[in-house]
Amino acid sequence: MQQERIRVAVLQYFIRPVADFDAFAAQVRGLVQTAADYRCQLIVFPEYFTLQLLTLGDVTRPIQAQVRTLADWVPRVQELIAQLAAQHRVYIVAGTMPVWNDEGQGITNTCFVFGPDGRYGSQGKLCMTRFESEEWMVSASRGLTIFETSFGRMAVAICYDVEFPEIVRAAALAGVKVLAVPSCTDDRQGFLRVRYCAHARAIENQMYVLHAGTVGSLPMVPAVSLNYGQAAILTPSDFAFARDGILAEGHANQEMMVIGELDLRSIEVQRHDGTVLPLRDSVDVGQRAVLGEVVTL
Repeated sequence: MQQERIRVAVLQYFIRPVADFDAFAAQVRGLVQTAADYRCQLIVFPEYFTLQLLTLGDVTRPIQAQVRTLADWVPRVQELIAQLAAQHRVYIVAGTMPVWNDEGQGITNTCFVFGPDGRYGSQGKLCMTRFESEEWMVSASRGLTIFETSFGRMAVAICYDVEFPEIVRAAALAGVKVLAVPSCTDDRQGFLRVRYCAHARAIENQMYVLHAGTVGSLPMVPAVSLNYGQAAILTPSDFAFARDGILAEGHANQEMMVIGELDLRSIEVQRHDGTVLPLRDSVDVGQRAVLGEVVTL
């Protein structure tokens, strides 16, 4: 039987220089421990939260080379988070990391999602931003992963991916009620693009959206020197949910953990008996919204 309520922790993860891998692990371990103390069952880290590991290498090298070195840390990060998920019996959306592709020739931006027994699946970023594709030489992934959990189906839309309604609509039509959006944005405009689109996806698909972001800075690494973030738990806009569609949110650009309790039953009810039914009606709209005549005025 699926859980009808789940408590979640969404992170405003502070990017700071670290002296060694153990310092990074201590930060991650402390956050998971804190979330577990608050009886959270799902923890969401942001996109590229491992960037602080760049400070363990030569930060004067081209960013393409640094990102590929960062990919070499993936096995240790996976081991760390798998242990924490199993130790605390929690689900962890482990942000994203640069990952070598199967051929070992290119890099993808990939999110690993861990279950309470330490097993994991992955979701690659489907749409690359310009700096990723043009400067970091990170390749786009293919395919949408649906994660079956004790509280129902969950999916991940990584940062820029949430700006494409088709991706999230496909997840919603597959029964997803919770969408994790790990992001990493360097300025307010970039952050708001993700935030506004994340909330739009919550409304049009009648789902919860968990938006995690990076804050802090790495001034010694010019390509990733700034972060602008504000974590939030976003809801549909209807009577069963928060007045403004925001269950909880942090204070921008501070190290925080945003905690809230999701009522998954309310999603099911609203999808069948809400004030409006955008997910159901999207099927008809898709059939009707065909290009008609062009009228010159």
